[in-house]
Amino acid sequence: MAFIKDNFLLEIPQAEELYHGYAKEMPIIDYHNHLSPEYVANNHQFKNLTEAWLTDDHYKWRAMRTFGIDEQYITGDASDEEKFQKWAETVPHTLRNPLYHWTHLELQRYFGIEDLLTGNNAERIYEDTKEQLQEKSHSTIGLLQQFNVEVICTTDDPTDTLAHHRSMAKKEISPKMLPTFRPDKVYAIEDNSAYRTYLEKLGEVSGIQILTYQDLIMALKKRMVYFHENGCRLSDHGLEQLYHFEINNYDVEVIFGKLLNDLPLEREEKQYFTFETLIHLCREYHKLGWVQQFHLGALRNTNKGKLAQLGPDTGFDSIGDFPQAINLAKFLNTLENTGQLGKTILYNLNPALNEVFATMAGNFNDGSVRGKIQMGSGWWYNDQLDGMERQLNAISNMGLLSCFVGMLTDSRSFLSFPRHEYFRRLLCNILGNDIKKGLVPNDLSYIGGMVQDICYRNAKAYFNLGYNQKIEITE
Repeated sequence: MAFIKDNFLLEIPQAEELYHGYAKEMPIIDYHNHLSPEYVANNHQFKNLTEAWLTDDHYKWRAMRTFGIDEQYITGDASDEEKFQKWAETVPHTLRNPLYHWTHLELQRYFGIEDLLTGNNAERIYEDTKEQLQEKSHSTIGLLQQFNVEVICTTDDPTDTLAHHRSMAKKEISPKMLPTFRPDKVYAIEDNSAYRTYLEKLGEVSGIQILTYQDLIMALKKRMVYFHENGCRLSDHGLEQLYHFEINNYDVEVIFGKLLNDLPLEREEKQYFTFETLIHLCREYHKLGWVQQFHLGALRNTNKGKLAQLGPDTGFDSIGDFPQAINLAKFLNTLENTGQLGKTILYNLNPALNEVFATMAGNFNDGSVRGKIQMGSGWWYNDQLDGMERQLNAISNMGLLSCFVGMLTDSRSFLSFPRHEYFRRLLCNILGNDIKKGLVPNDLSYIGGMVQDICYRNAKAYFNLGYNQKIEITE
C-alpha cells in the first residue's frame, strides 16, 4: 500500500476539494531555480538515478554525512550503484526531514514506484528507474512536461552567453526557459586575483575594457540589455545582508583601483562597494521593468576544511543571525527616494525574522502593482512544512496572502517539481482548516480562486515574462 495517498497532507474534506478541484492541475511557473540550461536545451537523458538525484544535492549529502556515510560514497569516487545504495540505506532514517517526503513523492510521481526506499530494495529500484530514465518521457524536457511546467527561470551569471536559452527559444515546446541575472561575482571581492580574472571575462563578453568603476557599470548595463533581449525579467542576489551608506561616503573609483592593483581593502570599503554597485544595478532593473530578488541571511562555507577539500555549495552553509531590518529599510529607501524602487521579493533564511521581512515589504508598497514588494517563499532550510507554514502565516498576518506569487523549487534537480505539489497541498490544508474553523467564508469557489492565483496566476501577472500576457486575477 502506498505511503503517499491521494489525500496526503489534506486533513479534511474542504482541503481535499481545494487541492483536487483547484490547485492540482494549475501549470507551474518555476521562477527561481538552479537547473542546468545546457541539460534543458540538449534534452539531456540521465544515465541513472544517482546522476539525476544525488549529483550536486547538498540536502542529501548533509543527511548522508549525519547518518555516518563516508565521503567516498557522497562526493567521492565510489560507483553510481554504491552511492545510490548508501543513499537508500540513509532514507529510512530521514523520517520527519522533508527529504523523506520528497524522496517518495519523486519516486511515485516520476516512476510510479510506491515502495518505501530502503537498502534492501535499492538495487531493484535503481535498475527500474535506470530503465525508465532512458525513455523520452524521462528526458529533462520530458520530466518538466510531466509536471505541466510552463516556464523555468534559471540562475545565470552576467558573463553567460545564454546560448542554451537562445537555442530553446527557437523551439516551439514547453517549458519556456528564461534567464535570471545573478551578478553576485561582481561584488565578490574577497580574492583580488580571482576578481580581476572575472573582470577580464566580463570585459570580453561586453566588449568593454574594464579599467575603471564606470567601465564596470557600463559593462553591466550592456549585459543587462543583452539578457533583456533574451527574455530575462528577473535579477537575483545572494547576500548575508544588505548594506547602506550615504552615497559618496567613499570614492568607489579609489576602491576599484585598489582591487585592480591588488591592494588590501578595509571591511567598510568592501561593504560600500557592494552597496553602491547594487544601487546602480537596481536602478537599471527598475528602468527595464525587472523583478529584483534578494536572498538574505545565509552563513556560508562555515567548515573551512571541507571548503578547501570540496569547494563551496557542498553542504556546509547555515542559517545566519545577521541583523537585517535597519539596513534593509535604508537600502530600499535609497531607491524609493528617487522613484527607482521596482518590484522586489525579499527571501529570509532566518525564520525568527519572518515578521520583520513581511512588515518591511508592506512599508514600501505604493498601490502601483499588486504585491509590488513582498516576502518570498520559504527558502532553503525553510523549504519544509513548518517553514512554509510559518512563512504563509507571516504574510497572511502582516500582508496579503492573496497577492503572494507562490512556490519555486530553488533546486538543481529536474526531479524536484513535486515540491510545488507539496506546497499546494499544504496551502490547501491551511485554507481548508480555516474554512472548517469559520475563520474564512465557506465559499470553496472563492477560496479556490485565491488558491489558483497563488499557485499560478499571480506569478504570471507579476513577472511579466513576455508570453501570453492577458492575465485575470481573482477579484
